Amino acid sequence: MKKSDFYYDLPQELIAQHPAEPRDSSRLFVLDRKTGKTEHRIFRDITEYFRPGDCLILNDTKVLPARMYGRRADTGALVEFLLLNQKSYDTWEVITGPGKKARENHKFIFGNGELTAEIIEVCPDGNRIAKFSFQGNFFDVIDKIGEMPLPHYITEKLTDKSRYQTVYAKENGSAAAPTAGLHFTPELLDKIRGLGVEIGYVTLHVGLGTFRPVKADNIEDHHMHSEHYHLPEETAEIINRTKSRGGRVFAVGTTCTRTLESVASFRGCIKADEGWTSIFIYPGYEFKCIDCLITNFHLPESTLIMLVSAFCGYENTMNAYKTAVDMRYRFFSFGDAMLILNR
Repeated sequence: MKKSDFYYDLPQELIAQHPAEPRDSSRLFVLDRKTGKTEHRIFRDITEYFRPGDCLILNDTKVLPARMYGRRADTGALVEFLLLNQKSYDTWEVITGPGKKARENHKFIFGNGELTAEIIEVCPDGNRIAKFSFQGNFFDVIDKIGEMPLPHYITEKLTDKSRYQTVYAKENGSAAAPTAGLHFTPELLDKIRGLGVEIGYVTLHVGLGTFRPVKADNIEDHHMHSEHYHLPEETAEIINRTKSRGGRVFAVGTTCTRTLESVASFRGCIKADEGWTSIFIYPGYEFKCIDCLITNFHLPESTLIMLVSAFCGYENTMNAYKTAVDMRYRFFSFGDAMLILNR
């Protein structure tokens, strides 16, 4: 298939700049995977689509306030760092801007000196490896001086960092939020449990490669960047119990989906696992684990809309997106949600 097959027109004003308040008040576009039938609800109504014996799997990664602004120690030139991957206790792969101001051995100061960094390597792709110096806990320091790495299409400042974080976020490491989970509240999760639905967690630390534009005209020529995942034993047991009793696995978000499908593809079954995945799911892929998908509305020509198309069918997906535009749904990270059902 061609990249252009996944293009759709989106008016700029439908790109959500702020999250819904309260979280579960966003709109919910319900799509039947088999028939293409649609319904239009509010997210908190999602409880009506679960059955006792189903399970809900969430990605508990926690977004780092990974965007930091500092200055070069010798010249005072302003610089921006974006944390990508932790290589060791005090060493990270980072994106710097402007890059020419961050060469090997250059040193930088952030905040009021709580954090300093030295570039120890320039990578072939232009990213840098930086070694940091700080007192105490690194994550506490960046929580104080860093900003949330909001996507470029969100142009308004976020005043409350917690609104770009799921209520169940736990494991530090993401460069972006698993945004399908932003709609859940603790009360809604409790209500879902009360329906006889088991809830489990995986961790996939979202990298910026997930959002990197597809440049190849033929989508099969696109290569995904690797992201680290962890599927714990407890979650594997929940999924296997669900499958054995005929229940459905609801995956929250494309990151959760990629974790579960990676393990099922790599291992041939669902079991505790940890590693790196660069799985690219597009139409023609045969799903091995998930039965239902909760997701947001994704960018045109992105790998994420391709994954959705693989799950519920290309025609169903593109028709649903056209309807969502016509009905003025809110799009992307802070936008409305879609529930794709296997009834």
